[in-house]
Amino acid sequence: MDEINDIYTAIATNGFSERTLQMINNLTNDIQYGRKDFIGFTLSEHAGLCKGGAPLIGASIVVRYARRSLTAGGNAESGKGSGPANWQIDEEQERLLEEWAKACGLWFDHSESIIEKYFGPMIAQGAEAKVYYKAGDLSVAKERTSIYSTTQKALEAIALHNYLFPETAMRVIGFTRDGDGLLRVVLTQPYIRCQRLATKEEINKMVAAKGFRDNWEGQGVNYISSRLALEDMHPANVFIDEVTGMPTCIDCIVKFVTPRNDAPNIL
Repeated sequence: MDEINDIYTAIATNGFSERTLQMINNLTNDIQYGRKDFIGFTLSEHAGLCKGGAPLIGASIVVRYARRSLTAGGNAESGKGSGPANWQIDEEQERLLEEWAKACGLWFDHSESIIEKYFGPMIAQGAEAKVYYKAGDLSVAKERTSIYSTTQKALEAIALHNYLFPETAMRVIGFTRDGDGLLRVVLTQPYIRCQRLATKEEINKMVAAKGFRDNWEGQGVNYISSRLALEDMHPANVFIDEVTGMPTCIDCIVKFVTPRNDAPNIL
């Protein structure tokens, strides 16, 4: 608890100075190697966060600071318990994330050319991601934009995806903005050889084994458990893996069902 408060004091006082970056890096390493826990996740979800790599953990620390500083400032100014709007939180989280990523060398100014150099040409583009792949590689690279209300929720979604679908775990390698100015997370993900698209029945069976039930009376592509919600689970996002013959989710919307205490406490 003292450690995270020291980091947040350092950000407020000195921005992302060399000392502040080292403090964030030290805590990131402690989280990644099991010496500290990131509050808000179960043990299994925490493993998904760590699977996302040090950049995901560091970014998660930074965006939670943005939320807490905004909430504290708003409450002090108004004298009330109501917090800032999601758009205000998202705007501040994006700003601080970009500042931190540039300070620690995780920001790509020309990400498309860099990704194409190392991962091959863009092979697909949707509303959520641009996908790059070179024939024969074991991984694809993605520029993933946020479709969530805040950047914090977008980062949480990566950790939760890794927890639910470890066979297609996303590993964050940096951050960028596209030509439209949208913040994008740059990540890698195992390449899945698609035999065919999964059927609704196959998707139902897969998510039921993970504790989810259909959230639209069998008519939709959304599922829910006591803790998490899965959305956008349509066949274009769930393939039958040519190697394993099993349904494999490459992308979806995943989030917590109910608001949690977002206080950025770390034990």
